[in-house]
Amino acid sequence: QVQLVESGGGLVQAGGFLRLSCAASGGTFRNYHMGWFRQAPGKEREFVAVIMPSGGSTYYANSMKGRFTISRDNAKNTVYLQMNNLKPEDTAVYYCAAKASSWYLSRSTGYDYWGQGTQVTVSS
Repeated sequence: QVQLVESGGGLVQAGGFLRLSCAASGGTFRNYHMGWFRQAPGKEREFVAVIMPSGGSTYYANSMKGRFTISRDNAKNTVYLQMNNLKPEDTAVYYCAAKASSWYLSRSTGYDYWGQGTQVTVSS
């Protein structure tokens, strides 16, 4: 059983930045693909980014490319999401998730473990 705890959310002005962290415990972190998803009020959960177990490859949703960077530190069992040039439409609850399989990494269904989420609010 893997426990995931996100942190780093908050209120920021448009154009600002935040760095989210997700600390994992209770499992072998380096075995999992780690994803970030977000969910805005009234909308479906949306893929943000994913990083391979080794950290060697990353993939992003098109709207986040160039603004968001996912990274991981397997020694610290932590995955990060650096978010720059934030926009009001980035306002959402951000979740990290862990998945053993490499299939369909951009789909929220199929992830094995989820954190409780952290709120990001971007004011205009």
